[in-house]
Amino acid sequence: MAPKIGLVGKPSVGKSSFFNVATMNSVPEAEYPFTTVEPNVGEAYVRVECPAEEFGKECEPNTGFCRDNTRYVPVKLVDVAGLIPGAHKGKGLGNKFLSDLNEADVLVHVVDFSGNKDIEGEPAEDHDPREDIDFLEEELDMWYVDILEKGLNKFERQRHDKEPLENVLQDQMSAMGVRKSMVKKAISEGDMGKEPDRWDDEDVKFLASYLRKKTKPMVIAANKMDLEEAKKNYREIKKEDKYEHLEIIPVSVHAERALKKADEKNAINYLPGSKDFEIKKDLSEKQKKGLENIRSFLESFEGTGVQKVLEKAVFDELDLVPVFPVGSEGLTDKEGNVLPDCFLVHESITAKDFAFKVHSDLGENFLHAVDKRTGRKKGADSEIKDGDILEIVSTS
Repeated sequence: MAPKIGLVGKPSVGKSSFFNVATMNSVPEAEYPFTTVEPNVGEAYVRVECPAEEFGKECEPNTGFCRDNTRYVPVKLVDVAGLIPGAHKGKGLGNKFLSDLNEADVLVHVVDFSGNKDIEGEPAEDHDPREDIDFLEEELDMWYVDILEKGLNKFERQRHDKEPLENVLQDQMSAMGVRKSMVKKAISEGDMGKEPDRWDDEDVKFLASYLRKKTKPMVIAANKMDLEEAKKNYREIKKEDKYEHLEIIPVSVHAERALKKADEKNAINYLPGSKDFEIKKDLSEKQKKGLENIRSFLESFEGTGVQKVLEKAVFDELDLVPVFPVGSEGLTDKEGNVLPDCFLVHESITAKDFAFKVHSDLGENFLHAVDKRTGRKKGADSEIKDGDILEIVSTS
């Protein structure tokens, strides 16, 4: 299964625009709240180095594509309804938002750093982007608090069962991806003890926030960074210790859209995520000036930021790495396609775990894997590595 990235934020900050330019789809974009009601799901891509060239071959991807020895591997991108303060109490489309949100593995919070939208997505002047960052984390934390308190109440009612606290809380929050080890570590780091009746509101909030950050990691897409107001806000916010726990990536959705449109028309050669582009056609002075302004932005921020946000979410926040499964004949599958598949998996998984991800039959009948670069066998408990090319050998 491809990892699922949830686009979150208040209304009218560019979430749907980010979705459209990342997926090259077309969903409604408008300057009013709640343009998105039903979640839009599309296919975006993250870049990995394609190993085909080192073997003197060209890959033939089943999904995604490859350009200039860069493999673009599909991920799911979900644009959910805009969030406003009080969502955890059902305000706006809050309940629906939170339900949709729980399907995501990692979050991208799109924030308008120019400050021209207020906290509810209405036109404004000099709005502080810090309020957007703070309110969304607060809403998510309070969502977790509400669920956590139900688990704590359940623990108090069932004390006679002598069920460990971490078991009860993990069971209550299993839908959020919470594990017992997370609960135990949070309680330990918060120095709270295992007697919830002695906890205060701050203890509960700490536990909820800790579990939220572990199960719904987040990257900030600082949008509209092509505007001077946004650059000023970005420089100030990056200096503050309060936001050190967040990755804040400068983004210009406008620049990414313009480059992809020009590339589609064969006016330029632009590889998504690149720090530069090549002009291929004679253009008007106005077009050339627009592209040079974008080039200046790319030089300042090392790209438009759209691709960087997706890859920060997948590779850094989710700790995923690419692995290429192949058949017994060189680098091909049984149909003769070269490096047809690329799986994004946790680097800590074993060769046998990876076999299950490729196909359940391969996992159930696993004998060993073969590293196609070295020819060495990997046993069931051997950990895979970033960029491995593996043949799975089984009895089936």
